[in-house]
Amino acid sequence: AQRPGVCELLFEAAGHWVAMGIAALGLLWAVLVPPLSVFGIPTEEPTSGEAVASSSPGLCRRCCDSEDPLVLDDAAHASLASPSALPYMLPEVRPYINITILKGDKGDRGLLGSPGKLGREGPRGERGPQGTKGAKGQAGSPGGPCQMRFSAFSVGRKTALHSSEGFQPLLFDTVFVNPDGHFNLAAGHFVAPLRGLYFFSLNVHSWNFKETYVHVVHNDEAAVILYAQPSDRSIMQSQSVMLALAPGDRVWARLFKRERENAVYSDDIDTYITFSGHLIKPEDD
Repeated sequence: AQRPGVCELLFEAAGHWVAMGIAALGLLWAVLVPPLSVFGIPTEEPTSGEAVASSSPGLCRRCCDSEDPLVLDDAAHASLASPSALPYMLPEVRPYINITILKGDKGDRGLLGSPGKLGREGPRGERGPQGTKGAKGQAGSPGGPCQMRFSAFSVGRKTALHSSEGFQPLLFDTVFVNPDGHFNLAAGHFVAPLRGLYFFSLNVHSWNFKETYVHVVHNDEAAVILYAQPSDRSIMQSQSVMLALAPGDRVWARLFKRERENAVYSDDIDTYITFSGHLIKPEDD
C-alpha cells in the first residue's frame, strides 16, 4: 500500500484538533450557561440598591486588570458610585396617574335629607354698636276719641265775706281756669271727673281784729283748716292738701263762726281770695 504523504497527515491532524476544540467549546458552554442564567442575567428589573448589592461581591475582572486588592476595592466603590459602571442601565421610573379614571363623571344631586335635631342655644353675644337713626316713618291713622286724662281749675273772689251762724260756703265770682267746667261756680264746688290723686290750694286775706277760720271740705267732711288769729294787721294766709278722689267727689271751702266774728277780706279792685286744684295722676295709669 501507498504510504500517506506529509500534507495528508497534517490535514488529518488539523481536523482532529478542530473537532476536539469544538467539543471543548460545547462542554464549556454547557458549564457556563446555567450560572449565567442564575446570576448573570436578571429576570426582573432590579432597583438601584439591588443592582449595587448584587454586583459588588462578584465584579467581573479582565485579564489585564491589576490583582491588587486596593485597586479592586477602589474599582468596586467606583462601580457602586457610578451607574454607568453597572453591567446594565437602570430604568428611570416616573409614576403617572390617570386622573380621569379615578375622578369619574359628576353624579346627579341626591335627595334632600330630613332636618337634624335643634342644637343647644349658645351664649348671648355682646351688645353691638348703636345703629344710625332711621328715616321718619309715615303718620299713622287717626286714633279713637281721646279719653279725658286731666282736670284743673282756679277761681277767685273780689268781695269780702262775714260769716253767719254755723257754716257758710265760700263762693267765688272770678274764674281764672276752668276749661272743662269741673268747678261749679254757682255752688262753689269742684266735682272730680276721674278717680285719682288731686292737689288743692286755698289762699285768703285776713281782716283786722277778726278771726279767720276756713275749712277745705271733701264731700261733707272737713279735710284741712286754714286759721288766723285776730290781729291789728291784715295778712295773707294759705293752706294746701292732696286728696284721693273718686268720680263725682266734691271739694269746696266754707267759713265757720265760733265765739268771735269770722271774716275774710277782699275788694273790687284786687283779688285776695283764690281757690285752685288739678289732677296729679289718674288711678288707672
